[in-house]
Amino acid sequence: MQNFQETGLRNELLDAITEMGFETPSPIQSKTIPHILSTDQDLVALAQTGTGKTAAFGLPILHRIDPKSKNAQLLILSPTRELCIQIATEMERFLKYMGDVKVVSVYGGAPIDSQIRAIKRGAQVIVGTPGRTIDLLNRRVLNFSNINWLVLDEADEMLNMGFKEDLNTILSSTSDERQTLLFSATMPKEIQNIADNYMTNPLTIKMGKRNVASDDVKHFYYLVHGSDRYETIKRVADMNPDIYGIIFSRTRAEAKDIAEKLQADGYNADALHGELSQGQRDQVMNRFRNKQLKLLVATDVAARGLDVNELTHVINYNLPDDSEVYVHRSGRTGRAGNKGISVAIVSNRDVNRIKDIERFIGKKFEKQLVPGGDEVCKARLFSLMSRVENVDINEEQIAPFMEEITAQFAEMSREELIKHFVSVEFNQILSYYKNARDLNIQERKQRDRRDKENSKFTRFYINLGEENEGFNKLKMIGMINDNLPKRKVEIGKIDILQKFSFFEVDSNYENDVLDAFSNLNFGESKVLVEKKKGKERSGGFKGNRRGGSGGGFRGNRRSGGGGGGSYPRNGEGRKPRYRG
Repeated sequence: MQNFQETGLRNELLDAITEMGFETPSPIQSKTIPHILSTDQDLVALAQTGTGKTAAFGLPILHRIDPKSKNAQLLILSPTRELCIQIATEMERFLKYMGDVKVVSVYGGAPIDSQIRAIKRGAQVIVGTPGRTIDLLNRRVLNFSNINWLVLDEADEMLNMGFKEDLNTILSSTSDERQTLLFSATMPKEIQNIADNYMTNPLTIKMGKRNVASDDVKHFYYLVHGSDRYETIKRVADMNPDIYGIIFSRTRAEAKDIAEKLQADGYNADALHGELSQGQRDQVMNRFRNKQLKLLVATDVAARGLDVNELTHVINYNLPDDSEVYVHRSGRTGRAGNKGISVAIVSNRDVNRIKDIERFIGKKFEKQLVPGGDEVCKARLFSLMSRVENVDINEEQIAPFMEEITAQFAEMSREELIKHFVSVEFNQILSYYKNARDLNIQERKQRDRRDKENSKFTRFYINLGEENEGFNKLKMIGMINDNLPKRKVEIGKIDILQKFSFFEVDSNYENDVLDAFSNLNFGESKVLVEKKKGKERSGGFKGNRRGGSGGGFRGNRRSGGGGGGSYPRNGEGRKPRYRG
């Protein structure tokens, strides 16, 4: 299929997409449009975000829809409010010349009454998030017993976000005669279960090699200590003055912490996480789309629905556990013919993950050195020179001031004027990077078993936990690094529980830990650190890793209420969120 004219779509749709600039169908559109136009067979399409999926299912279904019937004929489910709105907006643009077909989007965070009124006025197309769709089904406002098409967009993310039961409920409420179209970036077991239980002999389309990353994206990694991840982000940003990117973190607490640090250091940055109200979330996303924000810190789930084609960088503050998630992250840059860079900030314990991802995506990462202070300053200086050289000069507006300006600088030589001009823009960054330390570390060779057995850790109890505002795993690492005499002390597991926590440190620094934490406060709380009774654990690592249980602590408790006794292994029966 060379162009959309060959698809056989009705003229009203062709006129609309021509105005939108559609010329040649994307690979996913070339595969799905003829299928949906010609058959009612179910479809599973595996394709990454940004490949034109909305047009791939939207155009052929809108071609077949019955404008005379005001009942819901097409239901599109998406994981987030933002993606829901995005799909509905795109569908309305396709329908510019089909005025009898109406689209209603239903999602949380907006008044349900107005959505109910819109549905009752008649809508052939419903685009919804699972939660609000269930709500409207329960109110009997929506009835899907006779719909012809059901589209599950970003199906893997709907499952990741906990919508499995909602999807089952919605799927069960729809007609057995419907055509089901499932679009997903990945094909985990749960997606296969949906296909097995709710779809009939579906055709599966895989776009290219399923796990291969875009050829327009370069993959770099920096090898640093875990405690230097944030400083590495700053150097990447400073080295690239025109950076426009997303920083991916594991948790919303970590995203919030990184964004707050960036803001305090003067960067145009903000976070996207689950604690934001819908209004706050919309504000952050609009500022980012408008490039008022240059850096957005987000978790994978929070970034869903954010579709931006001009991103220069994706930065992995932590590598994801799932290699397919890395493919999805890196695919957010290098779009629409643009080139992009995916950066991974890793410590020695992550090097094997880099190798795993390389095998998965069929591409090599290039190890780069974190730029030093001189390199950053040079890059910023040349960026400034380029901006000055290429700035548009408004002769008419500055002409009235030129005589006074010239007189002001009459005593300065050309060289002195340049020095003064550069210093105005440059003194702060020069001062910051003066004597900047080298963040790069050597890749550690795998130790043999005897080395691991000889590496021992002491486990400590600390009377701080999730209940202490601002205390988290990153804060614990910072407290260790900031208060011990040597910053590169090897750290073992860290378990953050509700009212207290545990951490492990190289046993050679056992007394240093007890001394360093003996006179510390965290906010208004006096910090109490005690050595856990029992054998030391062998076989540690530098930095932090996921997994593991909290471990018990038994002994006399000197603060926090209740005297001595035994602390529960995982803190009030809760799972530990991380260890180290």
